[in-house]
Parts: sequence; C-alpha cells; structure tokens
Amino acid sequence: MTDSVDFWFDPSCPWAWMTSRWVDEVARLRNLDVTWHVMSLAVLNEDQDVSAEYAAFFPRALKYTRLVAAAAELHGQPAVKALYDALGTQIHPGGSNNPDEVIPAALAEVGLPASFAAFADSDEYDPQMRASHFDGINRVGQDVGTPVIAVNGVAFFGPVISPAPMGDAALALWDGVVALASYDGFFELKRSRTREPIFTPVASTK
Repeated sequence: MTDSVDFWFDPSCPWAWMTSRWVDEVARLRNLDVTWHVMSLAVLNEDQDVSAEYAAFFPRALKYTRLVAAAAELHGQPAVKALYDALGTQIHPGGSNNPDEVIPAALAEVGLPASFAAFADSDEYDPQMRASHFDGINRVGQDVGTPVIAVNGVAFFGPVISPAPMGDAALALWDGVVALASYDGFFELKRSRTREPIFTPVASTK
C-alpha cells in the first residue's frame, strides 16, 4: 500500500528542514508518495504582532518561498523538492543566512539558470504561493507553523523534532505520529523544546 503524503514547508525553517529529512528517510523505507508544497512564515505572521528581530527575518524568508513558488509553476513538482533540498542544505547544515550566496549556489546545484534568481524578488507568483500556503494551513488551523503534513488526507502540524531519526527509529516515530493524527478527537501533544536544531540525523540503535 502506498501512502499519499503532502508536506508544506518554508525553506528557512530549521524545524521543517529536519522533519523533511525524517520524511525522506521514511519514504526510503516505506511506500510514500510525497508531494512537496511551499508555505510562508512571512504570510503566516503578516497580521501578527511579532518582535522586531523576527520581523526582520521575513524579507529574507520570502525570497526563498517566492523562488520555490516560481519553480513549482514553471518546472513542476520535481523542481520543488530539488530546490528545497539545495536551498535547505545551504541554509541549515551550511549555516548561511545570505540569500545572495544561497540562491546562486542552489540554482547551480539544480541546474536552473542564474537569471532564475530574479523570481526571489518578484511578486509574480505570489498568488500561487499564497494559495499553496493557505491550502496547507487551512487544514490545521491558524495557531501553528511549518511544517504541515497530510497523510492520506489527515493533516497535522509537525512533528517538531531534533535531530531527525533514521532507520527503525524513523519508522517508529512515523507510525506513532500517523496513529495519533488519525484519531479525529486528537488535537495536541507538546512539551517545551530543550535543544536547538541538530542537523546530523541519528541512526537507529537496532
């Protein structure tokens, strides 16, 4: 049996990045048909009262979401995942917060022309980007963030994990999360984060 999975991400979010690596690992071991969608922390918080430091991050994040939205419209689903992987590798394990370095390197990695970078500063595909964002967020409610995952139509925020598990541990987490989310009356399970993002995956102990 193949499970249909939809995954909404903001390329700038380190927590979404680790969750995406976990989903990649599960997809390697299980029959998952994963479709990747862009969402935007800038759009999510556009009417919210946030700190000046957090607000200053949004223009940079918006560049990456716009770039992925353009790739989705012009080159389709394979380009979305490839560009996300390339951007995320530069931003998260690579530790770069400079779009002028991240974007050219990512475009070169996925074989898109350097001129494609212009879409990072263009609102041409904002309607499609916003539609993708709200398609995901409307499935789970406004008081969440990224990532949003839907498995066979059942959507949830998260999980927020650090680091991403591998092997049997990845499968055990997947089965538990999907089981919880599939119960219609389940809404929330949470504890305070006690560690920062750890970008090196942890192998199964089995």
